[in-house]
Amino acid sequence: MSPTPLSNLLPSIDKQLVMVGALLSALCAALYLLPIDSQLNWQRSQIGAGEYWRLISGNLLHTNHWHLLMNLAGFWVILSLHHFHYRATGLLLLLFALCLGEGVGLYLCYPSLHAYVGLSGILHGLFAFGSLMDIERGLRSGWLLLLGLGLKVGYEQYFGASSDVASLIGARVATESHLVGALVGTVLGAAYLAVRKLKQAKVYG
Repeated sequence: MSPTPLSNLLPSIDKQLVMVGALLSALCAALYLLPIDSQLNWQRSQIGAGEYWRLISGNLLHTNHWHLLMNLAGFWVILSLHHFHYRATGLLLLLFALCLGEGVGLYLCYPSLHAYVGLSGILHGLFAFGSLMDIERGLRSGWLLLLGLGLKVGYEQYFGASSDVASLIGARVATESHLVGALVGTVLGAAYLAVRKLKQAKVYG
C-alpha cells in the first residue's frame, strides 16, 4: 500500500491565510529574539502613562521558547480547524481586534494585574469566534467546541491552570487573559453575525 500524501492529511488552507499565519508567527518569533520586551510588554503602569501600544504588543511577546512554541502551535491548530470561515483581510482585522480587546479588557477588569505577555488570550478569542461561525453554518460541533471552551475557562477561574504549564513557561499562567479573550471573541463573533443578518435583511427586505 502506497503512503498517503501529506497534502491529503492536512486541510486545504487558502494561501493568503497561510501568509497571515506565517506573518504572525514570524512577528512573534522576531519579537522574542529581539531585546525589546521592556518597550512592548503589557505593563499597567506604562499603559497608564500613555504607552497605549502595549495594549496590543504585549499579546505578541512570550516568556520563553516553550511559551512561544505552545502558542504558535495552538494558533495553527485553530486556524486549521476554522480556516474556511476566513479571508486574509478579515483574519487580520479579527486578530487586531482581539489583541486590542484583550489588552483593554485586562486593563479595565483586572486592576491587580500589573504585567502580562502571551498569545493565549487571543487564541481563546479566535477559538470562540470560530465556534460561533460553526454554529451559524449549522455545524453541531460548534456547540460542543463552545461548551468545551466555557468549561475549560470556568475550571481555570476556580482551580487555576496546570502547575506543569506554569513551570514550562517560567511564569504564572494568566488565566484571566483566557477569560477575557474568550469573552471578546464571543462578543466579536455575535456582533459580526448580527451585522451580517441586518445587511441580509436589508437586501431581501
